[in-house]
Amino acid sequence: MAFNVRKFFYKYAKWLGATVLTTFFIQILISISLFPTVNDNLLKKFGHTSLERHEFGDVSARKIINGYSDDEDIHTKTSSQTKSTPHLRIEELDFKPACDIKSREAVSAIHRAKTQSCKQEIVNKTCLIQNGNFYPTKLPNKCPSNGMTYGKYYGCYLDEKKLRILSSFYGNYATTNSPEFCVDICMQAGFPYAGVQYASECFCGDVIPPESAKTMEGSCNMKCPGNSTKICGGYFTMNIYETGLTKFVPITPKLSSNVKESVRIVFLLTLNGRALRQVHRLINVLYRSHHYFYIHVDKRQDYMHRKLSALEKKFQNVRLAPNRYATIWGGASLLKMLLSSMKDFMSLGWQWDYVINLSESDFPIKSLEDLETFLSVNKGLNFVKSHGREVQRFIKKQGLDKTFIECETHMWRVGERKLPQGIIIDGGSDWIALSPEFVSYVVGKHDELLSGLHVIFQHTLLPAESFFHTVLRNSIFCNTYVDNNLHVTNWKRKLGCKCQYKHVVDWCGCSPNDFRTEDWPRIQNTLNRQLFFARKFEPVINQEVITRVEQLIGLTDHYHIHNLEGYWQIIYDIEDLPASTDDTLLSHAGSILRQNAKILLQEDCTIELGEVHEINLYKYADVYKGNLILYKALIENEHEVFIETWYKPKHYLEINSKSQYSDIVKIFKVSSDYDQKEMTFRNFGSILGPLSEPSLVYQFSLIEKLTENLTVILLDPAGIIAEVNTIYKEENNLTNFIKFNVKTPLLPGVWKVTLLEQNYVPIAMTKFLVTPLEYFSGKEMSHQETSLIHSGSSNSYKNYSQIKDIDLLPSKKDSLLLQDLAFSNIKRIGHDLREWIDSLNVVFYDILGSCLSGDNFKDKLICGKNKFRDCVSTDWSSLSPDPKGTIGKLNLRTGRLERI
Repeated sequence: MAFNVRKFFYKYAKWLGATVLTTFFIQILISISLFPTVNDNLLKKFGHTSLERHEFGDVSARKIINGYSDDEDIHTKTSSQTKSTPHLRIEELDFKPACDIKSREAVSAIHRAKTQSCKQEIVNKTCLIQNGNFYPTKLPNKCPSNGMTYGKYYGCYLDEKKLRILSSFYGNYATTNSPEFCVDICMQAGFPYAGVQYASECFCGDVIPPESAKTMEGSCNMKCPGNSTKICGGYFTMNIYETGLTKFVPITPKLSSNVKESVRIVFLLTLNGRALRQVHRLINVLYRSHHYFYIHVDKRQDYMHRKLSALEKKFQNVRLAPNRYATIWGGASLLKMLLSSMKDFMSLGWQWDYVINLSESDFPIKSLEDLETFLSVNKGLNFVKSHGREVQRFIKKQGLDKTFIECETHMWRVGERKLPQGIIIDGGSDWIALSPEFVSYVVGKHDELLSGLHVIFQHTLLPAESFFHTVLRNSIFCNTYVDNNLHVTNWKRKLGCKCQYKHVVDWCGCSPNDFRTEDWPRIQNTLNRQLFFARKFEPVINQEVITRVEQLIGLTDHYHIHNLEGYWQIIYDIEDLPASTDDTLLSHAGSILRQNAKILLQEDCTIELGEVHEINLYKYADVYKGNLILYKALIENEHEVFIETWYKPKHYLEINSKSQYSDIVKIFKVSSDYDQKEMTFRNFGSILGPLSEPSLVYQFSLIEKLTENLTVILLDPAGIIAEVNTIYKEENNLTNFIKFNVKTPLLPGVWKVTLLEQNYVPIAMTKFLVTPLEYFSGKEMSHQETSLIHSGSSNSYKNYSQIKDIDLLPSKKDSLLLQDLAFSNIKRIGHDLREWIDSLNVVFYDILGSCLSGDNFKDKLICGKNKFRDCVSTDWSSLSPDPKGTIGKLNLRTGRLERI
């Protein structure tokens, strides 16, 4: 039972003497510290020591506990957060630090950074922060105050436990509370009124209490822990102050008007990835000659940029950003990119009424005409989406009270910070629709507010989710704020909050899921709401839902579209800058093509292989159908042509029918690039090389049938146990995965994964191929490179000698033979190496067909006994017509792009 300190204190105050009272009160406080409540623990977690009562009235204990715990801060904990004194290893640096770094987080970041330039940037900025010369301590709020004054005192008021006089926010600050502290907290959250009570408590509200609640000043008699010269209320009495703000009410947009005005939109497309056909599909739906398209393509995505560059030549209202940024999830570079893009298209002379930012994962869910009608009657308003949470909780959740520094395409967390006084902190979503007046202010000459906010948000995680909101709330544009970003987002928190971005940020973040066909009701539910876009859509995950959306918004010609259910996405292009994964792809593709050449030779068709130009993955009706390799070839030693070959991986899954669990295993598969959020491999073709990081995905149909833990054994090509994992019977998920913790390079060859009962009876077994590399950094492998890359890492395996006498393990004699074979394979190069690669790939992949490309070669379709099909008329070919994924021809009469 929770102990009510105050009632106990007042009940015995009449008969206890001053000395006895003091001693007794100290004992009670010691008892409370030894036996904390749930609420105490939660508040300590956020830096407060609780002395709170458990009769909150409107601000109930349950509300506060649930408010923190159901969406708590789950940021990444690093070794820098230990209690040991931080120690910077100077010998790792080629420069002398300007100060003694005191932040554990900064020390950790400096040691984890790879380049000296990044280390020095972290050191320099951390020193400036430590010296107090970096962040502004106070910024002006230019939103009209309507006579409200910062810190104006109203008096001492009686509070009620069942109906709080300020009920919008409650916080307990046992060491820092004071009137100024509480006013700043309430102002930061956008509330007009602040109240301090019972020394450590801070309340915020929108409405001033009635005069009838006012009481004698002497009733407020407790000193403030943060400033002993000030009074912070008393027992159910509160000192109330103004924050200088007026009550904030977001603007309600108009839905219609008798006079329809024209509206011109800049669609700011911020693109990443390789889903070119989906980008074309998005532009096709939105295109009108009176709108504009400003396109920023991530600096690392050369393929997308090359292909979209052609649009500038075709359409006067399409421009690609000349300044390209390498943007990462949550990075400061995202905001920098948006502001740079806005500044750039503001200089183009375009006349526009709104800018709406979209990614390749966005798609309209209402017709463009509906969007135009809505925006035409709401010119001058700014559409953003607020977090809808208590602000202090939002600040913690977003890490706004932390300093982040972006370098090496990573957001390094380097320590705590205090946000400036005087301003409201707001945020939520980085998808926005802004007016030209506001954009002109944001990208124009910086005043004190903008200059200060730029310093803050250049070192903020997810800055684009808060910057525009915060500028709006604190500028003269505060009365143009609409709490609606025109988007519906497919949030599935249990799937989307998997800390999937730890490799680029020192934080755990959440990301929305892709819409799938089963999510269709959620889109239908937006029909009567002012929502015009949805996200996320990925045709590589689910294309059917995109087709449904097009039908919903009035594109009714789907029955006449060729290849409606086909989808192609490029995974390799010859013009791309070399990537580390290209060595595996090209080694693998070369083997597939040699296998295809042997098949053609059996039909008396001789081809000489040339360069691989493209590799595409191919899906039909949302089912992966294989990969397509487009390459040059010389047919019968005289005709140079382009051939596209279709192949797909074989699936291996052996189930032991004698196992009691044989009927529950539905999926047992290994690949790489597993997406926890979408529960699928991004490496659809399971193309793995020595430097890949494989994972196992398993799916059980009846997990409740498990009565014991199961064992997963990973066996390398030499017959050595590389890793052992356990699947626990208490698991709740039907689908789960194991990322193998085996160091690279992996030993090339055939690996096996076996699922076993506790007594080592096998349940299921699969095998996967780690393809040897023919190329390294784009060049043929040398003796030295093969000895390093193909030697494996068995010396780093754990010792599993206790596992023996299992049928799946080779005998001692066979094991020695396998190890000798693996050792001899290390020496293979050139032709010998290619033969080894081919002998492995032929077991794991099937050739499905080939077609020939080019109008000039129609008379060369026959080669020996083989007759090639023309790729243009071959439905599976990436060269066949795909109207839905192609920018159409402009119809000058309607101003629309017509499909061809």
